[in-house]
Amino acid sequence: MKKKTGNHRITLKDVATHAGVSAITVSRTIRSPQLVSESARKRVRRSIDALGYVPDAAASTLASTRTDVIGLLIPSLTNSVFTDVLRGLYDALEGSRFSIQIANYRYSPETEEKLVRTFLNQKPAGMILAGVDQTEACRRLLQAAPCPVVQIMDSDGEAVDSLIGLSHFDAGRAATGHLADQGYRRIGFLGARMDPRSQRRFAGFRSELEERGLFDPDRVVTTPKASSVGLGGTLLSDLFARAPDTDAIFCNNDDLAAGVLFEAQRRGLRVPEDLGICGFNDLEMSRHLNPSLTSVATPRYRIGTETVAHLMRALETPESAERQDINLGFEVIPRGTTKRQGG
Repeated sequence: MKKKTGNHRITLKDVATHAGVSAITVSRTIRSPQLVSESARKRVRRSIDALGYVPDAAASTLASTRTDVIGLLIPSLTNSVFTDVLRGLYDALEGSRFSIQIANYRYSPETEEKLVRTFLNQKPAGMILAGVDQTEACRRLLQAAPCPVVQIMDSDGEAVDSLIGLSHFDAGRAATGHLADQGYRRIGFLGARMDPRSQRRFAGFRSELEERGLFDPDRVVTTPKASSVGLGGTLLSDLFARAPDTDAIFCNNDDLAAGVLFEAQRRGLRVPEDLGICGFNDLEMSRHLNPSLTSVATPRYRIGTETVAHLMRALETPESAERQDINLGFEVIPRGTTKRQGG
């Protein structure tokens, strides 16, 4: 049978006739292939390829309460932190009928709220959002959403439905505690953009130092600018202008920390003897700097895979799906930019 041309749109019935199966078998092959025998699936797939059949997404949406699209809202498409999460999501979804539609709200809660409305109008199978700091109106939309909702990256705060991430407050405390345990006493903080997760890291930093009697507000420098390696050097210069005797720095990400290391080396400072440096996220570059960068490893890829696993359970057995708060933890990775007590 030749591929139909002209104005005739290839239909599901055309595929069924070509493959010698029922229309429902074609539909199941597309939407729930596990319900169809392997031989039938192969015949249907060959016919779909031969005819150039493209399922009508609009008609499918009208015929059901949900599409097979999972909406994902993230604040940045260039931040490598979210790249690792995306890799986990896509790897876990490979071979399933579901696809991801991504929207970037660029750290604007109002834009995020608008995009949530758009997604919900499209009847998604599920929704994934970064963090728990949506507007009140946005949270109400998500609470009323007729699909599973997973907020990722955080375990601090109250989830709308389910939460998968880590405690940035606890991670900030642990990183700062590591610096103090290595003998540093005049510890500063450098932060860029200061989104809610960065603010929680700073809160952990402050809490740990206050508990030890070491917190000094003059050693805190932040900016609303986006993070970069070059900005790390600039912020270090600003910090030294205010508190030149600072002997260690916790940076709210590895980009800033790398910039701090390069600027310290330009100034002739010995790292870690004169200045200890700790970053956050443990990016791949961190272990290859010289000296290698102490950082906080966060489970970004696993956040992606665990999110898909949770969504699949909720979609396959909605009657038994339960709200979950999953804290995947973190790990402080000591490397060459910090020193051990007495070292």
